[in-house]
Amino acid sequence: MRKELERVGQQALDEITRAKNVLELEEVRIRFLGRNGKITLLLRSLGTLSPEDRPALGKLSNQLKNKIQKALAERKQTLGSEAQTEVISLDITLPGRRVWFGRLHPLTQVTQEIVEIFAALGFQVARGPDVESEYYNFEALNFPKDHPARDMQDTYYLADDIVLRTHTSPVQIRVMEKQRPPVRVVMPGRVYRNEEINARSFTVFYQVEGLYVDQHVTFGDLKGVLTAFVERFFGPGTPLRFRPSFFPFTEPSAEVDIGCFLCGGKGCRVCKKTGWLEILGAGMVDPAVFAHVDYDPEDVSGYAFGMGVDRIAMLRHGIDDIRLFYENDLRFLRQF
Repeated sequence: MRKELERVGQQALDEITRAKNVLELEEVRIRFLGRNGKITLLLRSLGTLSPEDRPALGKLSNQLKNKIQKALAERKQTLGSEAQTEVISLDITLPGRRVWFGRLHPLTQVTQEIVEIFAALGFQVARGPDVESEYYNFEALNFPKDHPARDMQDTYYLADDIVLRTHTSPVQIRVMEKQRPPVRVVMPGRVYRNEEINARSFTVFYQVEGLYVDQHVTFGDLKGVLTAFVERFFGPGTPLRFRPSFFPFTEPSAEVDIGCFLCGGKGCRVCKKTGWLEILGAGMVDPAVFAHVDYDPEDVSGYAFGMGVDRIAMLRHGIDDIRLFYENDLRFLRQF
């Protein structure tokens, strides 16, 4: 018993000396003096000794325990002093390292702002798949197979009747298939077109579309909600105009322009000397679209609108090259 106590005691003292920090020192204490520590278990076994051996070994055990506790305290003080010396030795005059914080991509920022404006106007958010069937991307939106407007889309085909969606308008059909009027949704998302990459066009870009269907919806309602959006996004008093246009899934249709805020409507390079900037397309939902979702055009009417987020972001921030959004250049992205 005596030899075991001496062996375990020396082992504890050796490990205390080797402890490199306070955490390791605490592990040593628990391993030897904890509830189930090696020294503790030996002390408990003293009761099994003969009455003649118990006093001497008990005295030795207490001396050994006290010696270990003293060694623990001294080592803890030494380690604390070393840690304090290490902190004090730091050169606080050295320049600090700049911490970079992550930010949302500028297109994400603009998308969120657009969606929040329409959410405040009572619109809910709906989303759909990037890979679509021809039916949802074209036919249900009044693009028959031989319709010349399909040529405007420059479509990526994955199979004979499977495409990468060319607009977020298919979400309109998916929503109306599942929901009876009233329907009031905005649909943000990524779209794809096989276009030449240059400063004004890219093969991937983002859109936000809106749809409102109910009884007695008029073109005046469309003008009212778009006027509210323009004033909240571009600022109060921003001039707004509607120009006749054509989209297969809306009739009548219009292109929507705002007064050029860069030149105040006087004409500049950005607005091509017209004083106006095109921001979106809109119109009343064509009754032929309602036929695909089993809506009665005699009972309900609606409007739809769509805008390119990339173009809106370029106007907002004065960016003249759409490719900057997709090149992942931190010098560009850190400005936002």
